[in-house]
Amino acid sequence: MDAQLVAMIYSYTAVGVGIILAAAGLGSALGWGMICSKFIEGIARQPEMRAQLTGQMLFTGGLMEAFPMIVLGISMWFIFANPFIGAAQSAMGG
Repeated sequence: MDAQLVAMIYSYTAVGVGIILAAAGLGSALGWGMICSKFIEGIARQPEMRAQLTGQMLFTGGLMEAFPMIVLGISMWFIFANPFIGAAQSAMGG
């Protein structure tokens, strides 16, 4: 396998990982925006529920923040242990 093919696989992987991380960041930002807007709506409707709503908002936000961390882990796997190099080598018979 020549160096140009390896460089192309790594560069396409880096671009794909960048797009995936950007989408995860955008999804996280939109999710936090929706969580906080519904939290404020809930407080506006029933101010006495503020303590319970705060706990639920933080719990839901924590679950929602786990998604970008999982995506980051998968992205690091693509960058440092690129599975496409092995697949290209086996496809080329080398």
